[in-house]
Amino acid sequence: MSKRRFGRVRQLPSGRFQARYPGPDGLDRPAPTTFATKREADIWLTKKEAEIHSGDWLNPDRGKVSFKEYGAAWVDERPGLRPKTAQLYEGLLRLHLIPTFGNQAVNEIREAHVRKWRKSLLDGGVGAVTVAKAYRLLKAIFNTAIEDGLIKSNPCKIKGAGKEESPERPVLTMKQVFALADAIDPRYRMLILLATFASLRWGELAALKRKNVDAEAGTIRVTGTTTELKDGSVTIGPPKSEAGKRIVSVPAVLLPDLRAHLETYAEAGDEGFVFVGPKGAQLRRANFTRTWSKALKDAKLSGFHFHDLRHTGNTFASQSGATLRELMNRMGHSTTRAALIYQHTAMERDRAIADALGKLAEEALSKQDPDGSGT
Repeated sequence: MSKRRFGRVRQLPSGRFQARYPGPDGLDRPAPTTFATKREADIWLTKKEAEIHSGDWLNPDRGKVSFKEYGAAWVDERPGLRPKTAQLYEGLLRLHLIPTFGNQAVNEIREAHVRKWRKSLLDGGVGAVTVAKAYRLLKAIFNTAIEDGLIKSNPCKIKGAGKEESPERPVLTMKQVFALADAIDPRYRMLILLATFASLRWGELAALKRKNVDAEAGTIRVTGTTTELKDGSVTIGPPKSEAGKRIVSVPAVLLPDLRAHLETYAEAGDEGFVFVGPKGAQLRRANFTRTWSKALKDAKLSGFHFHDLRHTGNTFASQSGATLRELMNRMGHSTTRAALIYQHTAMERDRAIADALGKLAEEALSKQDPDGSGT
């Protein structure tokens, strides 16, 4: 039997075969698994030799770092991470990734492990949106592990697993919007109306200052957004993207109310907040929840979230005939995906209108005499 030119193979007492080879680092290294036949071991060594010669060899010791350690370092090393995003990543790691993968070496996690992990989360009642976020984080961490030379390929290969498919949120009618605005504490009336008719997010409204509101021209300049952290602190930073920095026009019918709000409830001075609590404190979601719930009850509404106001306003804007670019600008989005959803909604409404017109035409035609005279 001829001696192998690279590496060696020996049969173990179990009957299986072990392959060993000289690594580029000078160490004698075993294959990560044993083989059922000598031929399989020989083939593995041939591939390993080619890998070394092509410069694709990875030191297996580097990938032995635990996922818990590597994942925590991954978050710490992200430059410019927004506080709320860092908080989200930390929570996903702690609650959904580390309990399963924490003690495993990064280079030992396989596709089957990821599939089993995802299924166990979904079967255990974890929301589909949360699972999608956790999967995207896991995939991003493994992408960096590839760049760091710890692994060769990403074990996250489940098609569509990182896509969030949130249930469709309800849209209020125009009557319901004003009923809610009338039912809530008067200092928050404009909060409701601007969330709807200016398509502003909660964080944008909470960060809004007097200097950003031109009540005469009827415009609002969006330059910042608040972030509320678990420790109760509130920070103000720029919008997530450049598209979020925008100027939004306010319907003229709301301007008298806007001016009245600025005179009655807003903080004084250019740096004063437009919306504050009854004691002058900065707006916080937790403090607003009771007020919101009471207003919904008084307006005989249920199942609505504050963000549904922006969703409603975007729908109104689309139905008014706004173009795709106009919707994107108003919403503060840099991509067309969200705006297209609202355009699709408007087209569905247009189809419903056309169908209703068709029925009216059919009724009118059916009343005509057989000869079409209509007399």
